[in-house]
Amino acid sequence: MRREVARHGPAWLFAAALLSFAANGLTGQNPPPARIEKGGALTAADAPKQPIAFSHKIHAGNMKMACKMCHPNPNPGDDMTIVPASACMNCHSAIKADSPEIKRLAEFARSGKDVPWAPVYEVPSFVVFSHRTHLLRGNTCQECHGPVAERDVLFRELPTTMTACVTCHQAKKAVTDCASCHDLQN
Repeated sequence: MRREVARHGPAWLFAAALLSFAANGLTGQNPPPARIEKGGALTAADAPKQPIAFSHKIHAGNMKMACKMCHPNPNPGDDMTIVPASACMNCHSAIKADSPEIKRLAEFARSGKDVPWAPVYEVPSFVVFSHRTHLLRGNTCQECHGPVAERDVLFRELPTTMTACVTCHQAKKAVTDCASCHDLQN
C-alpha cells in the first residue's frame, strides 16, 4: 500500500479516505459483517488459530500480570512486541511443565525460535501509529484491545478502522488532521 501512495501521491490517499468515510461514515458503528474490512470488529468465532493455547484471562486476569511484562515496547515505540519463549519458561519450567502446550512452548525456547503467534490486531501499512505515543497520553491497552484480561482466546473485539480511530480522537480532542496518522510525504 505504501508503494501505491508513493506512486499516486497524497491525493490518492485523500481519495481513499473519502471513500472510506462514504462507505462507513463517522458514526463509530461497525460495518455490516459482509463488509468487515481488515480492522473491523469480529467475534470469538473469528479468532485466529494460535500455535500454542494461551489464556490472557489466567495471565493478565487471575495472575494480574501487566501487559508490558509480555508485550515490551522497544524504541522507537511504534510496536508492542512479544517476549521470547525463553522468558515464559522462567515460570513454566516448573508451572504446568507437563502440559502439551507448555512442552510446545519449551521446544520453541530450546530452539531459540520465536513462537509464530497469529496477529489479532494489525495496523495497515499506510497508517503511522505509535503505541508509545498513545500510552504516554494516558490511553490504556483495553481502550483499543478490549477486556483482554477477561479472555481465554483473543479476537478483534473493537474496530481499528479509520472511523473508529477518528471517533476516538474526536472524543478525546486529539489531533485529527491526515498527517497525524498518515505519512503524506511518500
